[in-house]
Amino acid sequence: MHYPPLWQIELIPWDVFIIVWLFGVLRLKRTKATEPDSSRLYTSLVLGCAGFLLFEQAWHLGVLGMRVLPQRSAVGWAGVVLTFLGAAIAIWARIIIGSNWSSRVTLKVDHQLIRSGPYKYVRHPIYTGMILALLGTAVVVGELRGALAIVLAVIAFSLKAQREEKFMQSEFGETYRQYQGQTGFLVPRC
Repeated sequence: MHYPPLWQIELIPWDVFIIVWLFGVLRLKRTKATEPDSSRLYTSLVLGCAGFLLFEQAWHLGVLGMRVLPQRSAVGWAGVVLTFLGAAIAIWARIIIGSNWSSRVTLKVDHQLIRSGPYKYVRHPIYTGMILALLGTAVVVGELRGALAIVLAVIAFSLKAQREEKFMQSEFGETYRQYQGQTGFLVPRC
């Protein structure tokens, strides 16, 4: 029996992730306030570069194509597991946040502060899950370009999350500050 290559298996959680996001867009609350387009453009460009580095195989990227992880089955499967785990966390968080979600930093009409599911542990679990999934993909790729992509993604998601925090503080005040004290930013508190 012939099995698909590891990189094709590794794409499955990304496909599911995209499908969940597409269906999730169908039921969103109206937007009350949004970030400037320039902020969104910056995040999109940085994340686009990270995605290009991870998923584009046709380009020869010089030193960025240098292998930094051993090309072993166990390493590849560890990356696949991380990708599935990260995608699952992001999907879980997306389902829990429901109609309050937006691809850009916004406040919705009748916005709710979600503190259940993964939001009980971290304030930005979608980003946490996406970073973990990207880390899994980087492990499967095993090249220096994967490490650079992770750095770019962490920077972009951290800056976007900081902008979201300002919106949430303006909307929920002391309640949000208490929530910040009880939860981690991208990683759960010990």
